[in-house]
Amino acid sequence: QVQLVESGGGLVQPGGSLRLSCAASGIIFSRYVMAWYRQAPGKQRELVAGLTSGGMTNYADSVKGRFTISRDNAKNTVYLQMNSLKPEDTAVYYCNAHTAFDTYWGQGTQVAVSS
Repeated sequence: QVQLVESGGGLVQPGGSLRLSCAASGIIFSRYVMAWYRQAPGKQRELVAGLTSGGMTNYADSVKGRFTISRDNAKNTVYLQMNSLKPEDTAVYYCNAHTAFDTYWGQGTQVAVSS
């Protein structure tokens, strides 16, 4: 049974930081591209950042220079370090694991940026 379990969300003031974690089980983690998506109220889910096992990354333009995705293959965990948070970063953040053949999602963790 595949599980992706996110943690680390919460309420933070503008300019603050959070680190999200996603622990994966039931998959050969190193074979998967890991990514973070987010969905704000009334908006479509969008890609925030992605990371291959080989270390290639891609980021949404809106988070470049502020967010960093990383992974620890020994711990089957992917992280999203979020700095200089803005109110428009408020959303539910979802962990995603995918290959050319399958895709898995976590249940999501809420991030709220507000003063």
